[in-house]
Amino acid sequence: MKQARLLLILSVILCVFSTLLLPVGCFAAAPQRPETAGHRQRLRDLGVRFGSLPTGPNNAITDVGGVLVGQTTLNSGTGALQPGKGPVRTGVTAIIPHPGDLWNDRVTANCFVLNGNGAMTGLDWVKESGFLEGPILLTNTLSVGTVYDATVTWMLRRYAQIGNEDTCLPVVGECDDSTLNDIRGRHVKEEHVLAALDSARGGAVEEGSVGAGTGMIGFEFKGGIGSSSRIVMEGKTSFTVGVLVNCNCGDRRELLIDGVPVGKFLRDYHPSAHAEGSIVIVVATDAPLNSLELERLAKRAALGLARTGAIAHNGSGDIIIAFSTTRRVPRDHKATTIALPEVNIEHIDPLFQAAVEATEESVINSMCMADTMVGRDGNTAPALPTEKCLDILRQHGIKIEH
Repeated sequence: MKQARLLLILSVILCVFSTLLLPVGCFAAAPQRPETAGHRQRLRDLGVRFGSLPTGPNNAITDVGGVLVGQTTLNSGTGALQPGKGPVRTGVTAIIPHPGDLWNDRVTANCFVLNGNGAMTGLDWVKESGFLEGPILLTNTLSVGTVYDATVTWMLRRYAQIGNEDTCLPVVGECDDSTLNDIRGRHVKEEHVLAALDSARGGAVEEGSVGAGTGMIGFEFKGGIGSSSRIVMEGKTSFTVGVLVNCNCGDRRELLIDGVPVGKFLRDYHPSAHAEGSIVIVVATDAPLNSLELERLAKRAALGLARTGAIAHNGSGDIIIAFSTTRRVPRDHKATTIALPEVNIEHIDPLFQAAVEATEESVINSMCMADTMVGRDGNTAPALPTEKCLDILRQHGIKIEH
């Protein structure tokens, strides 16, 4: 009897001891995650140089002083599509032009629509007025309404004049992520938008399958958010141009990297499902450009997109918005006329070059930093094979600096 009781006690002790060890054992034995966006690298970091102008310290839109970026990523569920339940592969990205009073200290802005099979709310007023009076939000096509409404909430909390003296028209751009995402479920909610806006910050920008780019596909590879910047010198004055894209456009066979038709040599890489997508390009600069000059800058961003091989397909919405952080239009001015700084048009060419180069690199970064993603119904978007791309570039005489 005593022996049996002793065995029982020993069994209990062993069971408890094993349970205590289990989490440690499971953690130690957990398999390593596959390569993630945090482990992937931009081609520039692997030795490819895009263009001739230098980049800013982060090579991102946030190199333009004061520009902030915040993102909320929604990535959950696997298997067959269950509308309203998932799988979820979507999110929201917020770009705030400066950390001050957005409503009363409006930045000069303008836009260019390369192909109109897409939407960005508020563009009519941006083009008509020549300024931007709030943040820019990016999301999926069917979540525009939610994001618009949430942005109104965010603005109302900050500016008592809205609704009393004037009303705001939020700027919200969309791309279609329905190949990978349960877009019918409209999983982006107000709290996700507010989180992206409230978390917006400077510094390095997360790229690839994050925020609005979570479910995007670029050139039949996994795409999403990409960013880059350029610094130009005019005399003793330096200006920065920064770009952020949500890349969801292009066919694989069209893809160019540094002028090389890389896509034609990547025959073994195809998504399991593909539809024509879109791209939204946001261009920021600290050069004091007027509205007309910013429209021209936005058009040059389209040339940067073309350098990647994109042709603005019939089913693609290709929309570009540009703003200047240093040419601001005060709301409360009393004078009949106001004087604002302005770049001499004869000195604008370097800024055009900067927009072209930064846009091209932003698009490539969006793919370089994104992992293979499996979405709804097992639809799969493969990661851009960066090492294979480097081999192809070498074969075409492109110098790799590493």
